[in-house]
Amino acid sequence: MKIELAPSILSMDFGQLGDGVRELASAGADWIHLDVMDGVFVPPITFGAQMARDLKRRAPGARFEAHLMTEAPDHQFDAFVAAGCERITFQAEATSHAHRLAQSLRDKGVMAGVAINPGTPAEAVEPLLDVVNLVLVMTVNPGWGGQKFIETALDKVRRLRSLAPQLEIQVDGGIDPTTLPLALQAGANVFVAGSYLLTKPTLTDGLEDLRRACVCAG
Repeated sequence: MKIELAPSILSMDFGQLGDGVRELASAGADWIHLDVMDGVFVPPITFGAQMARDLKRRAPGARFEAHLMTEAPDHQFDAFVAAGCERITFQAEATSHAHRLAQSLRDKGVMAGVAINPGTPAEAVEPLLDVVNLVLVMTVNPGWGGQKFIETALDKVRRLRSLAPQLEIQVDGGIDPTTLPLALQAGANVFVAGSYLLTKPTLTDGLEDLRRACVCAG
């Protein structure tokens, strides 16, 4: 499986997002990860599809993915597709119709992802493995950046990898050069990192550190 880095903009200065996204794209980010929160599914509110559209204009060559931590996520699908997101991930806990929602995304011509929180077992998404392109295993509880990595979540990564050798498995939360190799060895291949990037002199430096960790772990 190809290893990919999907830096999140959640911890960045929202007044400078355009510059940050351009830097990440220039540094070779595989995806720009947009954490979309509605203040209901999780307490914080971030932004909507208009922000995604504006950032896409600032970095037209970048690939954008939206992680919808929202109630009724399907109400936002069309807007984020129109904004230029090539992959859209919704929370399994937010719907009782995850199979239909995944089919809907693929019918719209984008990749479908489903996310599970730390308290949700891998079995919750096993019936979806034939209709999703990606499963996102949250390695922190969603809502805030800078949380501590939950290592026990990697048991779900191992389970999913054993069931679906070709599945894209993403991890999000507490990813840095120490935790990334653990997740990689468990079977993840797509890594979301946000707050760690801001600990380095530049976003580019942070992304390069993570890329080196991928190489060393591989």
